[in-house]
Amino acid sequence: MSDDNKPKNPNDEKALDFIENENDSNTVDENSADFLRLHWSQLPQGQSHDAFFRLSRTDAEEVFLGLTAQDQFPLIKECTSLEKRSWIRLLAPDDAADLIQEEETDHREDWLGLLDPQTKREVGVLLAYAEDNAGGIMSSRFLRLRPQMNVDEAISYIRLQAKTQVETIYYAYVLTTDQKLLGVVSFRELFASAPQKKVDEIMHTDIVRVPVDMDQEQIGQIFSQNNLMALPVVDADEKMIGIVTFDDVAEVIQEEATEDIHKLAGMESLDAPYLQISFGDMLKKRAGWLVVLLVGEMFTATALGYYEDEMKRAVVLSMFLPLIISSGGNSGSQASTLVIRAMALGEVRIKDWWRVLVREVSTGLCLGGILGIIALVRIYLWPWREQMYGPHYAYIAVTVAASIIGCVLWGTISGSMLPFILRKCKLDPASASAPAVATIVDVTGLIIYFTMANLILKGILL
Repeated sequence: MSDDNKPKNPNDEKALDFIENENDSNTVDENSADFLRLHWSQLPQGQSHDAFFRLSRTDAEEVFLGLTAQDQFPLIKECTSLEKRSWIRLLAPDDAADLIQEEETDHREDWLGLLDPQTKREVGVLLAYAEDNAGGIMSSRFLRLRPQMNVDEAISYIRLQAKTQVETIYYAYVLTTDQKLLGVVSFRELFASAPQKKVDEIMHTDIVRVPVDMDQEQIGQIFSQNNLMALPVVDADEKMIGIVTFDDVAEVIQEEATEDIHKLAGMESLDAPYLQISFGDMLKKRAGWLVVLLVGEMFTATALGYYEDEMKRAVVLSMFLPLIISSGGNSGSQASTLVIRAMALGEVRIKDWWRVLVREVSTGLCLGGILGIIALVRIYLWPWREQMYGPHYAYIAVTVAASIIGCVLWGTISGSMLPFILRKCKLDPASASAPAVATIVDVTGLIIYFTMANLILKGILL
């Protein structure tokens, strides 16, 4: 490869050196394993897979356990059954379930057959739930205690359970004989308590718990609101069946945020790292929304055609079209982004639509007034105002200012209410993306502008 074709970004140069070294060597040292783990998504899939299988087993396991299920699955999909078994048995039940969910439903039984009987049962239970619900991301391996145990007995019992690879030892859950949740106690509290003290004397009974069918995005909100490391999952009978740990939802939160950002930009979620998605898939995910937005913008041309006579009689009005339309679109984009994010964080619910509307009407009027005054002053005090805008520049200034107020007000109302309408229709509010709102406001902004012009300039220029 020539020097001219080498990437200039330092990370790209490291990736290139790494790939070239891979082609010259049959082994990869520990430093290369570290680089592979940190920069997996930046390397072409073929190169990263080849490098992975040249690692020592110890290094390979470390890299494998650090990958997401989406990256693990294609890595071992083509392996022999024996090799697949060795890799999938490294995973905890919830992680194994995530991996198997990457496979088509018809072939999942083959993957389940690679697990030991106990793990197979646990993974089978997890696969019975939707992958984006609490039941689909929980782990059934958690610390259990009885309320009448004393502290010494509880610590000894925790020591025994820890040998079975429980998900976390930060919290132990106090259950009845029929698995109903009574309380929770931390490992630290057990060590700090007197040896003969009973567990039910030190446990906390005000427990934050989540139902098995709760959506993962809601679970992420509960974690952020309560500052916990794990949450118990209960079924319809209030029996505890698992726990969701913070690391289970950390990746979920990132994925949900990424998906919302993609939609806000007016495109489908990529569902894969940028450099790993194929050119064809990239086109399909981006072209759809662009076509919809183009069709929407065609109504702008229709609206312009409708007001053709007004534009012929007062050509000066066309000078301010971009100014007015962009002001409305920008205010709408701001409002939609704020409301969508507030919905995602649980700060705003459907029943709050009226409060949001009142707030955005006030905000839209104030913002429109600020921008309208700036535009009016700009036109009215411009040194060459008569040469540029004609002798009726004062009326034009008022028309532009009033139109900006109307467009900004309408933009904030549209941008803030559209997410509520979509949520009410059981659609993703993030679909009310900034480009979509801007397109809507473009068409209505023309109507507002020329309506104001007809009211103010009738008998003067029109």
